[in-house]
Amino acid sequence: MNHFFADPSDIRGNDIFLKGDNVNHIKNVLRLKKGDVISVSDGVSDREYRCHIESFREDEVACRLDFVKEAGCELPVRVRLYQCLPKADKMEFIIQKAVELGVYEIIPVASKRSVVRLDEKKAASRVARWNSISEAAAKQSRRSHIPAVSEVLTFEKAVKEAAGYDTAVMAYELASGFSLTRDIIEGLSDNKDMAVFIGPEGGFDEDEAALAGSAGIVPVSMGKRILRTETAAMVFLSWLVYRFEN
Repeated sequence: MNHFFADPSDIRGNDIFLKGDNVNHIKNVLRLKKGDVISVSDGVSDREYRCHIESFREDEVACRLDFVKEAGCELPVRVRLYQCLPKADKMEFIIQKAVELGVYEIIPVASKRSVVRLDEKKAASRVARWNSISEAAAKQSRRSHIPAVSEVLTFEKAVKEAAGYDTAVMAYELASGFSLTRDIIEGLSDNKDMAVFIGPEGGFDEDEAALAGSAGIVPVSMGKRILRTETAAMVFLSWLVYRFEN
């Protein structure tokens, strides 16, 4: 079943209106027809609106509600992924998979060992592209929320922001013992905000680890093997899926 996102203001009782890019995608890409059943989320609530297409207009697709399903597809912990910029197009892969696994928000971070350096113009273009990838992944995985990809932050700003969350951890290869990682994950509770820092290919600089530690961000082990930056976030989010979903 095809899944779409609508602005909450376009869900009016039993009438649902899909606008913007959805119109071209439904009419010209998917070639859906009147009567076809689709699912819609408003991007705010954890509800899935099952509906059927009633009519096509020039700038919108009008649908009729069949029933509302409490989707329950979001992780109960709001995980904000602070991903240090990796090489090439790895960021696109990380965003896609993190969204599929339930991340709440993604914050790109420019760290000392990040090889990629984006000027203001390139950064704005790249962030727009990353948000497009997040939306596509949210539709594919039938999320009820589209994770936002924020502007690129410096490491210092990222640490300051994350220090205010209920739980904040940093995947750090020099962290000792996996038991602490397990204890933190098992101690998480619903409706909390969590920050997860993942380093670039070269990992975190010692000064960065010290700065994070002074802000209360806990260095944690990812296990006995050194993971690639594009693997680490997926592994951590998978642990949370195992912890919370049944």
